Amino acid sequence: MRRKIPTTAALLAFEAAARHQSFTLAGDELAVTQSAVGRQIAAL
Repeated sequence: MRRKIPTTAALLAFEAAARHQSFTLAGDELAVTQSAVGRQIAAL
């Protein structure tokens, strides 16, 4: 069974959200929306 390797963007979103403990602040840092951060983390 093959495992899918997560994208760099998804890992960056996860790290920023964990550090800020907020999807909104992570989105502000990464210049994306809160929803985009959530979708990238959900893809992990």
